[in-house]
Amino acid sequence: MQEAFCHIRYWRSRMTIFLDTQTMQMIAMFEQSTGAHVKDCVSGDEQVIFIVHEGEVGKAVGRGGQHVRNLESKLKKRVKIVEFQSEVSQFIKNLVAPLELEKAEFQDTTIFLTAKDLKTRGLLIGRGASNLRLFEAIVKRYFPIKEIRVV
Repeated sequence: MQEAFCHIRYWRSRMTIFLDTQTMQMIAMFEQSTGAHVKDCVSGDEQVIFIVHEGEVGKAVGRGGQHVRNLESKLKKRVKIVEFQSEVSQFIKNLVAPLELEKAEFQDTTIFLTAKDLKTRGLLIGRGASNLRLFEAIVKRYFPIKEIRVV
């Protein structure tokens, strides 16, 4: 059986994002049930991250988080909704929320994140740097960076 792929080209960052059939179906379900427009979707084993356009987080979450709960029961995965921002530091702050950062600095092609405390630092990095690599992969889809470091 052959998978259908869709590619979306973002001219600003000159990056091509490929979406498989399952991801396109999740995006369609999300948009139909919430009314918010999805910019991108990243799906993992336990979690699905929907990146929505600026100003559409409230519509996507729904009153009291109703849309998120409905999607979690349909997809049988945790759902996280992130608002896209054209400024890289603000986008990263949205991506790592509810974790709080003291600051996010963009120097050359590296982003330096300063955590509020040691617990937040550990949660940002994750076991085996898994959380940090996930954040890095998502940010690389939109911005020309090489890596993210937690200091």
